[in-house]
Amino acid sequence: MLIRATVALLFGAVTIFWASPSVHVLAWAVGLYLLATAGAVWMSRALPVAVPLVVALGGAGALVTQSDEGVALSAMFALLVLGLLEFVHGLRKRDELARDWLISGVIAVGTAVMLPFFTSLGAHALLGVVGGGAIISGVLWILSGLTLRHDAKTGASGPSRTAAPGASPEAVN
Repeated sequence: MLIRATVALLFGAVTIFWASPSVHVLAWAVGLYLLATAGAVWMSRALPVAVPLVVALGGAGALVTQSDEGVALSAMFALLVLGLLEFVHGLRKRDELARDWLISGVIAVGTAVMLPFFTSLGAHALLGVVGGGAIISGVLWILSGLTLRHDAKTGASGPSRTAAPGASPEAVN
């Protein structure tokens, strides 16, 4: 999670500070972002192997096309697949990350759906849309990862909280 958050936040920072990107900057930035995201998703092992493969293909498509339309289409396809499967994963799981998967899925699908409307505005607008989605999901995943890390440390080092037989669950808390 923290690797994925770092990838998203670094990409988001690049999109914020690049004043007038060319189509080649767009293609390389989005392509490398999608490839790095695919690697992070693959390392998490939370989603089926096909998901990072599709995201990586979207990244390769962005690198190969080197056009506003090609990058937008590649990123839209990759983010749509990623978002839909994250959303489904969030619906199926009932753990502490389920809500984060749902939110991340909505962010990715929302970004994918918005891309076609900004294609005619050029590289700067497309980087803004993809970068905005990346920043939002990056913040989500960094908060999620740090929260899990903190909870794991607190749970491992904290005193054991068990109730006496027959006690109510509120007695433990």
